[in-house]
Amino acid sequence: MKKRTAFFISDGTGITAETLGNSLLTQFEGIHFEMITLPYIDTLDKAQNVVEKINSATAQDGELAIVFDTIVNPAIREKVASSQAFKIDVFESFLKPLEHELQLHSSYSVGKSHAINESSRYKERIASVNFALDNDDGGRIQQYGKADLILVGVSRCGKTPTCLYMALQFGIRAANYPITIDDLERSGLPDVLMQHRNKLFGLTIDPFHLAAIRHERRPNSRYASLEQCEFEVREVERRFAQLGIGTINTTHFSVEEIATRIMADAGLTRRIV
Repeated sequence: MKKRTAFFISDGTGITAETLGNSLLTQFEGIHFEMITLPYIDTLDKAQNVVEKINSATAQDGELAIVFDTIVNPAIREKVASSQAFKIDVFESFLKPLEHELQLHSSYSVGKSHAINESSRYKERIASVNFALDNDDGGRIQQYGKADLILVGVSRCGKTPTCLYMALQFGIRAANYPITIDDLERSGLPDVLMQHRNKLFGLTIDPFHLAAIRHERRPNSRYASLEQCEFEVREVERRFAQLGIGTINTTHFSVEEIATRIMADAGLTRRIV
């Protein structure tokens, strides 16, 4: 497979360059991209070191390295631009047209989109993450009244990472509750969940995929057996359908896709940007 090296370079965290670059590069199949993020390139000495790394990658690959950068300082940006690479300057590509349309000059400030610019938003993000951690796996059911969302599903179907992602990216207070064998011996869902029926959202998963995940945790156990996984998934799906609870099958989706689809289906609005 053809190989190209892609650099995400910034005088801040590099998150913006990395996010945009990744989104674009994933559209191209048949090429293996070696991705390298270089944050806090905020001096000419660091920029010179970056130029050497880029030129070395170009020489090794026999193809121009691809560079996505969000460098604000013009001298540093010019230094990086001297490298042997195909360069996409994110700020130059987007800020200049916006300045023209808005008839304003950009502040060209480093790290504005990922800095603690607004204390209230930062605190909201941290509070949401702490809530997700405190309410993982049915940890504190007495706090469900404060939850924006309660994810429900069998063990290892993706509840915890989804809750954490929603807290970190959207500021959503998400709790999760694992449906256990004891719960499946009774009809419906536990009373503690039904008290918050409007906040429930179900996660389900392909039984074969679930068995593989569980086998890594408890190999050759009943917990990881395909028969057990099929039973649990079938039962929770039946109960979700009976109660009209929204669901998503997590088997073929990333945590980003799962969280975003839940936000849309549940009609939730992000608290932070």
